[in-house]
Amino acid sequence: MRRTASPLSLILLGLGAFLLVLAPMLAWYVEPRAKRTPVDVDITTVFKGKGSYFDTEKIKTVRDQDLTITRQVRGDVADSEDSGRAIWDVSTSVDPDKSLPAADPHDSLQWTLERWITDRRTNAPVHCCGEEPYFEGEAYLKFPFDVEKRSYRWWDNTLGATVPLTYRGTKKIQGYEGLRFTGSVEATKTGTRQVPGRLVGQPKKSQVIADEYYANHGIELVADQRTGRIVYAAIGPRKTLRAPGSDKDATVLLDSERIAFTPATQKAQVDLAKDDSGRLELVGETLPVGAAALGGVLAVAGIVLVVRGRRDDGANGPGRRDESAEPGSPNPDTSPTALQPTTM
Repeated sequence: MRRTASPLSLILLGLGAFLLVLAPMLAWYVEPRAKRTPVDVDITTVFKGKGSYFDTEKIKTVRDQDLTITRQVRGDVADSEDSGRAIWDVSTSVDPDKSLPAADPHDSLQWTLERWITDRRTNAPVHCCGEEPYFEGEAYLKFPFDVEKRSYRWWDNTLGATVPLTYRGTKKIQGYEGLRFTGSVEATKTGTRQVPGRLVGQPKKSQVIADEYYANHGIELVADQRTGRIVYAAIGPRKTLRAPGSDKDATVLLDSERIAFTPATQKAQVDLAKDDSGRLELVGETLPVGAAALGGVLAVAGIVLVVRGRRDDGANGPGRRDESAEPGSPNPDTSPTALQPTTM
């Protein structure tokens, strides 16, 4: 009777084949689709540092003051799902201690409300859906996934243009390593403002259309390489007024050599980066490698059991000569007495 392969060998072979197919699917299909900018975000980051600002009550610039920048990012889930883009509403306020906590953002020293639209896969800007302001570049509130060790164009909303950020190696934030990028902005005219003439050295004029200038002492960003999430940020904004056509600052509106993520914000950003990066690593590396290795072992084991079973069947199957019979003796299965009656 002919025998078939054992159920165990078929199970091992089938499971091994399944895992071998699953491994490349996880790496080449599932993981790339998991790299999408989230839309259901609600994150607040806080910068703190020392600096100067123009006090409207004292009508002069006060120096060596504590300054706080608070940025809240909220995803518009409904509009994001309708458009297929990542739509984030961003509120940013700059406050000295005396305006904290601000009951109304309009009480802040400076306050802006923006709407950022990006491609969820590439992080490229998408100009639709009520975008404000119009922006360009490669990096904004985050870097693209799989950050490369090269220069990036970072959008500076105060400047209204991109700033080249140069790769400067790695840096650990709260014990977590990221890629470090730095840059700066030379004093650049960004607009005009009507102010009393005395603020720009022209006391005889009641009102003057002064030039607004912006510079940045230094920008430092540390990004998680896998997700592009910024785990540390430091900036050095400087905003001034100049008399029309002048090349010298007359009044300092805001100036800080360095204002950076607080330790609490650093920790929160690092925790989010670890979680997101860990999930992508699990889907893109750990599971595919594990599935391929285990699938290979199970498939080989199944094949070995199938082959071994067939050999065992062949050893005892029909047509196999009985090696226990004496040499030269007739085969009992083909003896005349076994196949037909004798004649008389």
